[in-house]
Amino acid sequence: MLSADQQTATSFQRLNALLHGVKPGQDPIVLTVGEPRHALPDFTGPVLMENLDDFRRYPAMQGTEAFREAVAGWLGRRYNLATGADGNPIDPARHILPLNGSREGLFFAALSARTFLGKTDPDPVILLPNPYYHTYSAGAEAAGARAVYMDATADNGFLPDLDALDPAVLDRAIALYLASPANPQGSVASLDYWTRLIGLSRKHRFFIFADECYSEIYRDTPPPGVLEAAQILTRPGDGIDLSGILTFNSLSKRSNMAGLRCGFAVGDPEFMANWLTFRNRAAPQVPMPVQAVAVAALSDETHVIENRRLYNAKFASAERHLGSLTGFTAPAGGFFVWLDVGRWGGGVRVTEKLWAEAGVKVVPGGYLAQDADDGGNPGAAYIRIAMVESLDITERAMQRIAAALRGWT
Repeated sequence: MLSADQQTATSFQRLNALLHGVKPGQDPIVLTVGEPRHALPDFTGPVLMENLDDFRRYPAMQGTEAFREAVAGWLGRRYNLATGADGNPIDPARHILPLNGSREGLFFAALSARTFLGKTDPDPVILLPNPYYHTYSAGAEAAGARAVYMDATADNGFLPDLDALDPAVLDRAIALYLASPANPQGSVASLDYWTRLIGLSRKHRFFIFADECYSEIYRDTPPPGVLEAAQILTRPGDGIDLSGILTFNSLSKRSNMAGLRCGFAVGDPEFMANWLTFRNRAAPQVPMPVQAVAVAALSDETHVIENRRLYNAKFASAERHLGSLTGFTAPAGGFFVWLDVGRWGGGVRVTEKLWAEAGVKVVPGGYLAQDADDGGNPGAAYIRIAMVESLDITERAMQRIAAALRGWT
């Protein structure tokens, strides 16, 4: 089991401690942080310059009308949202709020959800996939809720097993976080999975926090979204029922704008109205020039298609070098390789040896997951490799990893 200090440390703090004082065996290739390094879209600078004066103004928390309309339009096109003659059911005025990156929204939503639901159970819980994004556990902690971890392993397609969830725990739940495509495994929730989860959320009165920031990074087929599932469950002519649903997305992965810090939340209109009040007191606004860039980005798919092509070329490289050796096949979505290295001693041992011998820095999978009471960890056998470097550097990294693993066999 982890010590109290280890439990509060981030995966990268633990990685730094693991490799402290260890010199890389070759010129370093760092594939740890999921920070896109592809080029910015050409329009980014010009749009910022055109709106530069708006940096002098305090932006409204609800964002500009143009931003919210661009989000609604993109969602309608991306997820084929329509209800007959009514057109796009996403209401820019009621369903959408801008975020200073999806991360802060995922955190702040947990704080407001407990109050909004009014549940009085003395042991409230928030459910997290395991492995998980560390902001989810921070949200649970800040909301005063106990984190309940749902193992997402190869046996259940790297998604939490909905049939294994205890109804008594769900009754105490404030929210359930789910990323699709998942970080780190790249697994994708089907429409059936989403509709089943919506059914559980409404039966037991908890929120779905759908983290869909990797939605545009996929191999072949666009991942279904929670909004599509909500539309399926809505009677024709009734608009769209988003009760109990919040989905989060951003420009970080889709448009390589991680540093721009611009995202959005879409969902339950009653919650959004209450959340706006809370956010006006506590949350960061999104600058209007940044929102203007978002409008341009959401109106253009050319750069997104090119982005996807580059990632897919890198996954082809990973399959070519690691497939026959490890059984690796590219996941349906995301930009991480979740590589089973259990036969070589597991994630921690392989991470140390790759850095010391091959100069390739990755993250032990166990650092991205919570230990069970018996000491087991669903990520222990894995390493996570962020496929964010250029194709040339990625190719060299895959060659080095494959050569190292062969040498240890």
